[in-house]
Amino acid sequence: MEPPLDYDFLAPGRIVFGWGRRREVGALAAELGRRAWIVRGSRTLKRQGLIEEIGQTLRAARVEPIELETLSREPEVADVDRASAELIDRGAAPGDLLLAVGGGAAIDLAKAVAAMVTNRHGATVRDFLEGVGRGLALVEAPLPVLAMPTTAGAGAEATKNAVISSFDPPFKKSLRDPRLVPRIALVDPELTVSVPRAITAASGMDAITQLIESFISRKARPIPRALAVQGLAMALESLPEAVDRPESRPAREKMAHAALLSGVCLANAGLGLAHGVAAALGVHCRVPHGAACAVMLPVALRVNREACRAELALLARQTLRPCPTGSDDDAVEGLIARIARLAETIGAPRRLAELGVARERLPAIAADSRGSSMSGNPVDVSDDRLLAVLEAAL
Repeated sequence: MEPPLDYDFLAPGRIVFGWGRRREVGALAAELGRRAWIVRGSRTLKRQGLIEEIGQTLRAARVEPIELETLSREPEVADVDRASAELIDRGAAPGDLLLAVGGGAAIDLAKAVAAMVTNRHGATVRDFLEGVGRGLALVEAPLPVLAMPTTAGAGAEATKNAVISSFDPPFKKSLRDPRLVPRIALVDPELTVSVPRAITAASGMDAITQLIESFISRKARPIPRALAVQGLAMALESLPEAVDRPESRPAREKMAHAALLSGVCLANAGLGLAHGVAAALGVHCRVPHGAACAVMLPVALRVNREACRAELALLARQTLRPCPTGSDDDAVEGLIARIARLAETIGAPRRLAELGVARERLPAIAADSRGSSMSGNPVDVSDDRLLAVLEAAL
């Protein structure tokens, strides 16, 4: 399937990438505002002195740092509403910016809060979420966001959505608007060195899943496809080293770059079955997103290979080393086998049962896998077939 040459392309207004470049955060933030509301990930960032370092750099650039929120899990409706109310109560206004330091969860929280502060015609962020709210749209531009990822996975520093969860009732939906793409993505691979092994592995599988699913998505477009090839080749090569040798600068740089590209690809081409199911696994079984992707990616490739054999074979030949020389079927099987071996090598889960998923949960998971991600899947998958696929993956 040749993608039509008719597309828009979204990316951060500016990408600043490089080892140690977090020290430029002050000058970059000063381009966006005079007060920086800092949303950070795990408390480890503060214990390591990173937040203090950022604060000093901001003050040197005459930007006032204000610590707002710590989030070590995926953001929920209540998190967004609480943080937005705090900013409003404390006088957040145009001329301010949100500075997100952390993984995809912290960045998504910052993007959602940036939007809610300037769009007060809804009572809660849920009013704006796809498929579960009142269908409200963002009228006013969000406050600008400067994103500093500390993991190499979600690529949230380059996406136009913020993923927000709820557990009562259960859903995981997006706040989506092109203006949510961060104004500046400041990607310092050195910040990922201290990330624990399991998170490095899961985050890496998330990035790999996004790169592959965006390449074969029914919404695929030429620029994201080109970027996905480079990102996937880097990730397949460097993820095992990043997991086993966390201090490896080349591995961390390549994974950070691959994750950034995966976010750009996601923002422009959509995803597919693996991500659709991963969202449902998150809300029904509290499965971490990257771990869900590790299990579901080989499954999704097998579901889709008949419909996009040529695309997957092309991707295999452009990213696998040594390059497959056999038939398209052989190349596709080689790609699927490589993904499965990679997951085993880095200790990622292989079956849903390893994630604590019980058989009786599968019907609800299948029913709630119908979202924006699934709409990009190359083939339509009926409820009955999806349930059978999940049962086989248990």
